[in-house]
Amino acid sequence: MTYQEAVEYLFDQLPMYQRTGASAYKNNLDNTLKLDAWFDHPHTRFKTIHVAGTNGKGSVSHMLASVLQEAGYKTGLYTSPHLRDFRERIRVNGLMISEDEVVRFVTENRTIIDDVSPSFFEMTVAMAFNHFANEKVDVAVIEVGLGGRLDSTNIITPELSIITNIGLDHMSLLGNTLESIASEKAGIIKSGIPVVIGRTQEEIHHVYLKKTEACNTSMRYADEAYKAVQKQMSTNAQTVDILSKAHGTIADLKLPLPGNYQLENIQTVVAATSQLIQSGFTINEQHLRLGVENVIVNTGLEGRWQILSHAPLTICDTGHNEDGIRSIVTQLEQMKYEQLHMVIGVVSDKDVDSMLQLLPKNAAYYFTRANIPRSLDAEELKNKALKAGLQGNSYPNVPLAMDAAKKNAKVNDLIFIGGSTFVVADAI
Repeated sequence: MTYQEAVEYLFDQLPMYQRTGASAYKNNLDNTLKLDAWFDHPHTRFKTIHVAGTNGKGSVSHMLASVLQEAGYKTGLYTSPHLRDFRERIRVNGLMISEDEVVRFVTENRTIIDDVSPSFFEMTVAMAFNHFANEKVDVAVIEVGLGGRLDSTNIITPELSIITNIGLDHMSLLGNTLESIASEKAGIIKSGIPVVIGRTQEEIHHVYLKKTEACNTSMRYADEAYKAVQKQMSTNAQTVDILSKAHGTIADLKLPLPGNYQLENIQTVVAATSQLIQSGFTINEQHLRLGVENVIVNTGLEGRWQILSHAPLTICDTGHNEDGIRSIVTQLEQMKYEQLHMVIGVVSDKDVDSMLQLLPKNAAYYFTRANIPRSLDAEELKNKALKAGLQGNSYPNVPLAMDAAKKNAKVNDLIFIGGSTFVVADAI
């Protein structure tokens, strides 16, 4: 097998949620446990940190992994989905798993793949845990794929569980209320394992309280312990002060992620770091500063309020649900430009109408679809958008939509690309 053949085998032979949606989601851990036994329980050979949530879990996972790297720990990082290359999902100290290792894994384990018929996600979790064990990492930051309770990553017993926030997303699988979704996310909480919650949401506090009491463990809200205050903002970075009555101020923290929503994420990272120190990890303020400042270099993080080009300024962001779109629109309203151009695509199983209602009415729209089967047809998206008062044309793919936006935009205009992680993937 070549690397390309190995990846195509994974994509084509195994059900993949990113491509096909709910048909690839398994509502049990049976396959994961079979794979775990086959590989001799690799996740037991290194420490882990488990990160769930509706929005922000990717940014938090990358920043926390970067902090641990700066503290001298050999650090694994498992995230999803990928933007450019499948191997982005599995990193050790920022380095992607090698092409040869992917080929070896697929070639040597065809027997168990054929026997168990796992989903794409189940198989990649097994690959990640196996790789981290072989690389003898000290600790791995593991991002939940979807939900929590029944997610394939949920066989680990971590040093710390983190839940960033809860929003209405994946409702067909997780439930259509914040309470039901929170219950699924809270499924990563384990007996005696401390929990950091990123955002205080009073309407679901009782869900976490019940779960942590049942697990006899502690819970702390990051936004109650820490307050991130934006001091300076540039096109591609921001400077932040972290205020805390208990721990004092961390001044002038440099964050190369200019999204305003990162203020909430950095609070979560600082709270998680504090908890890890209490659990015995050797991390100091300098490690935190360097980890945050070097997160892109250390982990390859992309797609978060990322600048693609200037004149006209072109930005992409992976926000892809109501909460994410609301944050994007709020930040766009704070920016200066002559005309806003929005290249937008969505996946068909989202609450598209609610998302469209949040988008600015005075922008020029370029409706498109990403190169995956789950994408909503561009013309159908355009028709839905018209009902929401949004005006624009449809384009069959992201490159054509981007070309049209660039052709129409003037030097002082702003082009935004988003609506779906997969639109961003096609754009970058």
